[in-house]
Amino acid sequence: MGHIIRQIPLFSTLPDSEIDALAASLREHAYPAQTVLFEEGEQGDRFYIVLEGEIAIVKAQGTPNERLIGLRGHGQFVGEMSLLNPDGLRTASAITHTDSKTLELSRAAFDDLLHRRPTLAYEMLRVLSNRLSEAHDKTIRDLMEKNRKLEEAYENLQTAQAQIIQKELMERDLAHAQEIQRSMLPRKMPRLAGYDLGALMLPARSVGGDLYDILPLNEHKVGIVIGDVSGKGVPAALFMALTQSLVRATATADMPPPEVLSRVNHHLFEMNAGGMFVTLLYGVLCKQSREFNYVRAAHEYPLLWDHHGKLVPIPEDRGLPLGLFPSPILQQQTLHLSSGQTMVIYTDGVTEAMDADRNFFGLEQLQAAIPACPDNTAQGLCQYLVQKVSDFHGDAPPDDDITLAVVKMI
Repeated sequence: MGHIIRQIPLFSTLPDSEIDALAASLREHAYPAQTVLFEEGEQGDRFYIVLEGEIAIVKAQGTPNERLIGLRGHGQFVGEMSLLNPDGLRTASAITHTDSKTLELSRAAFDDLLHRRPTLAYEMLRVLSNRLSEAHDKTIRDLMEKNRKLEEAYENLQTAQAQIIQKELMERDLAHAQEIQRSMLPRKMPRLAGYDLGALMLPARSVGGDLYDILPLNEHKVGIVIGDVSGKGVPAALFMALTQSLVRATATADMPPPEVLSRVNHHLFEMNAGGMFVTLLYGVLCKQSREFNYVRAAHEYPLLWDHHGKLVPIPEDRGLPLGLFPSPILQQQTLHLSSGQTMVIYTDGVTEAMDADRNFFGLEQLQAAIPACPDNTAQGLCQYLVQKVSDFHGDAPPDDDITLAVVKMI
């Protein structure tokens, strides 16, 4: 035991007689890792000298403010503060960090040793002073790190607050834009004797790039417009608003549909710096002739069912979108209508709607759904078809705007 004690720095200067006395007083113990040697605030009756392993000194153990003060290894001592303090209370907890061996000295033996060798107290004070300096430096470093984290958290909070404010402003602006876009749609369908008209648009986002309009040209004619702008969101909505305004400003009862779209294209082409385009179908429904004269600018063909619920073939023609070319090819087509027929005009957001497995709704499903609609009104058919498409894509977010216009011949 004596040679082990001699290797401990605290006792290395003691004479052999004191070493022998300590050998009789010290008790060796072994502890597994995570053993609590003593707890903060309890009465101390001994201190420990580490022979093997490490002992953790912990403040506020088991609380949110728990903090590791340090680790004590071979030759270092713990628990001395309670033997030096007048109240004898432990100032921290000691827990074995690894499997450890210690020498333990009782309070009485410790007091006797200090009385015989008061210079030992100076060595202990030197160690305690170094520990206080280390603890002070660690506290300063911890405070600096906490201040850094607080500053970082404050900057993040400011950034998040600015983003929230910006998001609220954008949402408010989008809500206003959505309201403006809705106000551009017909508030009610114009009446035309012998026809039942309906239309519906479901934007994929707050604002959409699809458009439709029903224009009363005179008491005998109604213009029908449906289009799909390239892209999504606000840019598409602005281009849509521009296109719709140009159609309204240009269309008259006497102007043929190709001439209307040619003039609209002229303005779009001149003002289109962003390379956007719009597919468009514009036609004039005439009460007297029971004809629908229309022109396609690369838009989907209209669908026409006879009174038996059978699809009427429609001749194909060529067409280019508006806004990309100075003089796109535009050919007029004429559909001769009769009682009991139903015409559906739509955007590709209907047929290209996808479910969670990325399957398209498709033209076949659209053609099958139209005769199956239980509602005999044009607006009811629009609502029925939009619901069918919505049910198809389910919880999957819509990829494109959905727009329909329906004409039923009475």
